[in-house]
Order: sequence, then C-alpha cells, then structure tokens
Amino acid sequence: MSDSGTGTTTGRAVQEAAEAVVVAGRSWTKAGFVGAAIGVVAAGAAAGVALERATVGRGIRRKARLALDASGPYGSLRGTPGRVAAEDGTELYYEVEDVDPAVAEVAPAPTRRWGGLFRRNGAAAPLTLVFSHGYCLNQDSWHFQRAVLRGSVRAVYWDQRSHGRSERGRDQVAGEPATIDQLGRDLKKVIEAAAPDGPLVLIGHSMGGMTIMALAEQFPELIHERVAGFAFVGTSSGKLASVTLGLPAAGARALRALAPGVLRVLGTQVDLVERGRRVTADLFAGIIKRYSFGSDDVDPAVARFAERLIESTPIDVVAEFYPAFTEHEKAEALDVLDSLPGLVLAGDKDLLTPSEHSRAIAERLPDTELVVVENAGHLVMLEYPDVVNGHLAALLTEAADAARAPLPQAVRELAATDRTAGDSALGA
Repeated sequence: MSDSGTGTTTGRAVQEAAEAVVVAGRSWTKAGFVGAAIGVVAAGAAAGVALERATVGRGIRRKARLALDASGPYGSLRGTPGRVAAEDGTELYYEVEDVDPAVAEVAPAPTRRWGGLFRRNGAAAPLTLVFSHGYCLNQDSWHFQRAVLRGSVRAVYWDQRSHGRSERGRDQVAGEPATIDQLGRDLKKVIEAAAPDGPLVLIGHSMGGMTIMALAEQFPELIHERVAGFAFVGTSSGKLASVTLGLPAAGARALRALAPGVLRVLGTQVDLVERGRRVTADLFAGIIKRYSFGSDDVDPAVARFAERLIESTPIDVVAEFYPAFTEHEKAEALDVLDSLPGLVLAGDKDLLTPSEHSRAIAERLPDTELVVVENAGHLVMLEYPDVVNGHLAALLTEAADAARAPLPQAVRELAATDRTAGDSALGA
C-alpha cells in the first residue's frame, strides 16, 4: 500500500473512531454529563483503535471476535449447581466441584494445629475452597484456577448478586444501592448452603476480597471456627476514593466528582447505553484491555474472554455497586484474619486496585505472603495464571497442614514448582 493510501485509510479510521465517540456522546448526553465523561475515557484509547481500523475492516474484526468466542474454552467449566436465598430473598447461584478419587491421590497433612477438629466419618475433613469474584465479573473469572485444581480439591464458585447467574439483587431492584456488608452476608449464606462443615479457604479477587473482609467483620466467630486460610488477589481494604485510575490528577478529580451522578443517570437508560456499547465495541475493547492487563502480549482469546465477562454486566448493575467502593473501609476487619495462613497478591500495573493497597493489607497481616507480579494488571489471575496457581497451591499446602486436612500430592507438588510454570504440574 502506498504512503498516500495509508494516510487516507488511517485518516478515515481516525475519523470513524471519532464519529463513534460522537455517536455515543450524542446518545448518552441524554442521560446527563455522560458526554464529558465518555470524552475523558475515550481519548486514551481512540488512537490505538484507529490504528487498528486503518488495516482491519469492521466485518473482519467482528468475525475475529466470534472466532475467539468459539475457539476459546474459557468460562466453559461447570460444577454441580445450587441456589440459596440471601437475606433479602435474592437467589444466589453457586457451583460445587468435589474431589474426584480417580484424579486426587490424597496425602494426609503431616502437622497439627486444631487437633483434628474437622473430621468427617472418622477421617479428617478436606479443605473447601470458596472463590469470590470481582466487580463486573462472575465465577468464570477463576477459569485457570478452576482448571488446574478441579478434581483435586473441593471448591465452591459463586456469582455475587446481580452478576453472572445470580438473581438481580432485590434490594437493588427496590432502589437500594448494593453494599459490601451485604455481600459479606451473601457469602455467609453461600457457605452455609454449599460448605456447611469442614475447614475453609476463602479466596477473593477485587470486590470478592472486600466481600471476605465484610464477612470477617460481621461474623468473626465463623472465621475463628472454620477458616484455615485466605487469599486476597488485587483487592483493597479501603481508601479507594484516592485511586487515580492512571489519569492525571485533574482528570482523576473530575472523574471522581462526575462518576457517581453519571452512573446513577445511566442506570435509568439501560437500553440506550447498551446500544451505545455495541456501537463503540472496538473502542471499549481497548479500554477494557488497558484496565484489565499490564502486559502487551496477552493472549487475544484471554483478552476477549475478559471483554465478554465485563460486557455481560448491565450498566444499571454497574451503577448500583459503584458507591460501595468509595465507602469501603475494612482495614480493622483484617485483624480477624491475623495469624491465619494468608496470601496477598497483586499486579504491579493494576490501575484499579494498585499494588500499594495490597502492601497495606500485608502490613496489617505480617504473617501473610505478599506477592507483587511484574507487568500484571487487575486481572492477574487471567494474565499470569501459572504464577497465581503456584502461590495459591502453596497457600493450600500451608492451610491443610495447619488444619490437619488431607491434600492431594499433586497440589503439594504444584506448590513446590517454579511459580512461573505452576500450571504444568497438574497438566492444565
């Protein structure tokens, strides 16, 4: 292609990207201050999207997305389904994966802490892992952890209210915003239904970690009696209002001032916003990638999987949960978890819950392992699953030993491998 042809095509692509933003702005300004907000957010991604459009047509891009959706197995793993009602009647969906005797050759833990407190049918009860996902995601965000652990450990994966297959929060339908404390009570209901006995390891990403903190604050006796370990991945115990999201100081201040009102109004214009999302799909794919991942070489199928997870969250749900984060302050709740085996893991390029927040958690819990993964973003468990899986297996080994619970030898071997190649030990 000649230079003049390239220039013409690139110019047309830039104009097309700009027009997409204008279309979104024209549609969404009906919902309030959205034109300004969309302009701030879109500017950072428009140039990269325009460059892609210079060489790749819209139809081809759409076909590529469909091909990635069809070829990627991500999010396809399923367990035994179950449902439980939250305190406001909201139906919460969960799935249980039990130990497969054909897969798991179980070795008993060599040490003792609680004197064999957890026993089932005369034998030591196994650990149950409970995975809580983050904001605008669902249980499938744990795909790589599920793939490497399934059959070897008992695990519960659940969709937080209004996310995934769980029912829309009934309090939220009635006009009440969601709260982190409410999510903590939801988690307790899931535990009572899906893991009523035996030692627990609680694992939470982002909002899921905050959910665990709320559980600890409201039900410390549950933590003391049953929890054998915990993992916080890309989460925060508070002070989220000060996060800049990678924007200049002035832009961050403007976003914090505008976002609550904008989202409230957007939540009343669901159909309009969802149409706008479709119009600007390529633009927002770039934004999602920027705020999900830290490296430049993310598998396109994984990046597309993240897009699908986030796209599946309706704008009114986004609006209902957003205020909960600025109000979230649970540093003191961490004291309930003190002395338990723990893992605090974050990406060093996380723009949503910066690694400084994980460091603050680790300072409050000095016995935990702190891991900051280089070149990793907010969705570190999708971006660097081998690293996360290796450290998670090490936590499970420590928790099993502390609770005197059996644990498959394969998990112990995974914990002993190089943490940058952890997946290979279980053939995932």
